[in-house]
Amino acid sequence: MPGACMKVLSAVTLPRRIFLSACFSVIAGLVPTPIQAQNNANRPLFPQTGTNPRRTACVEVAEKCRGAVVNIHSERTISAATRDQFYEQVQSSQRVNGMGTGIVIDPRGYVITNHHVVDDVQLLRVRLTDGSNLLARVVARDPENDLALLKIDPAKPLPTIPLGTATDLMDGEPVIAIGNAFGYEHTITTGIVSAQKRNVSLNKEVSYRNLIQTDASINPGNSGGPLLNVYGELIGVNVAIRAGAQGIGFTIPVDQMINAASDMISLRRRTGIIHGLGIRNMLDASQNPIRRWALVDRCDAKFPGAEAGLQIGDVIDRVGEFEVKTNLDFERALIDIRNGEKLVVLGRRGVNAKGEGGAEFKLELVLKPTNSVNATAVSNSDIVWKKLGIRVQPANVETVTKVNAQLHGGMTILEVNTNSPAAKAGLQRGDILIGLHQWETITSENIQFVLTHPDLNSFTPLRYHLIRNGKLQPGWFGTID
Repeated sequence: MPGACMKVLSAVTLPRRIFLSACFSVIAGLVPTPIQAQNNANRPLFPQTGTNPRRTACVEVAEKCRGAVVNIHSERTISAATRDQFYEQVQSSQRVNGMGTGIVIDPRGYVITNHHVVDDVQLLRVRLTDGSNLLARVVARDPENDLALLKIDPAKPLPTIPLGTATDLMDGEPVIAIGNAFGYEHTITTGIVSAQKRNVSLNKEVSYRNLIQTDASINPGNSGGPLLNVYGELIGVNVAIRAGAQGIGFTIPVDQMINAASDMISLRRRTGIIHGLGIRNMLDASQNPIRRWALVDRCDAKFPGAEAGLQIGDVIDRVGEFEVKTNLDFERALIDIRNGEKLVVLGRRGVNAKGEGGAEFKLELVLKPTNSVNATAVSNSDIVWKKLGIRVQPANVETVTKVNAQLHGGMTILEVNTNSPAAKAGLQRGDILIGLHQWETITSENIQFVLTHPDLNSFTPLRYHLIRNGKLQPGWFGTID
């Protein structure tokens, strides 16, 4: 459905991969969309916050949060079968545009949005409130939660939105949405929380759980944008509307987004180094603003966290220059850290049930590969050959980026072992392997990381992405021993 980039719920059965063609408009000519803009005639009254009756809480939230919302514009090439003058079927291609919204979660240019906004696109541009247009690249994907992490390179640090919680929402409380509605950038709409914990199915294979329902106008283009409370705190990521209905939109709760974003931006996902810590997000919603703290609930022996002296039950307050309140904050603090670099960790031990009190401590965390991570002396290339049946070498980066500017490289396949998982999956000599599951494969270490991942069995069948004859091609590996 051209012009839209919002997931639309209807009786039509869709394939498991959400078509971004439903989120694009053909450049040659726009086609009318069946989605109707939501009308919200009875908007809630936002109380004024000062002597000026026009200056309501909604106005202040818009001013406070708009700078942390970005507009996403994307391009995609699709193939279409046409008939020539001799009625022979020929293949043609068309460029299509898409749109969506994103939320800045780190001043260095990390942006969260919906996975269906960026799925299968060749080019992503992000527009900031100051009019800047920046190229964006996909850092990580979480299709199960319909979330994706983007990276842009801003000229200066970007503002972010304070994180609220969806755990204390009240049906009927006022909310505010900001988004790229129908391409109209940074559109502000208002409404209420209509209901909570909604389970919504697109079809038999694609469904959402525990969504917030709102009547704030969430139009095509709002996908990935914020839903905010009257304090200007993020309470959710807008994701879907009900086709043919007015005033029914759905939002992923912010607490779910925080956990997903923490995983996508994590040290493990980016480098393969495992710090060995599990961080539980704790909060006290009775306070205004809400109070959060990051509690260590797992500390694996012989990993950097345990070697630094951290223990289960500790509260981490600061890592380096970063204040830590959530697992997302903790992983953000590790983004620019190099292997072997030392980090000062400040925290408290022996806190009460509300995360208060406790004895302060100061520890030194050194991030480095551990024996548990590199448990075998077998080289990465041998692991790749043993498990997949391919020998690889780094591909020419320019060759890869010509196919898709978002890609950073890949591994050229030099040899395919007969009857190996790679051979059975159809991989060929000369293919460029650019991704496995949700990770890029720029080095053999990247491939090894996926093949030795503790959750590998849950990835089966293992999805791959490759370039063949200048075109992107997905596929699946069967069982991998």
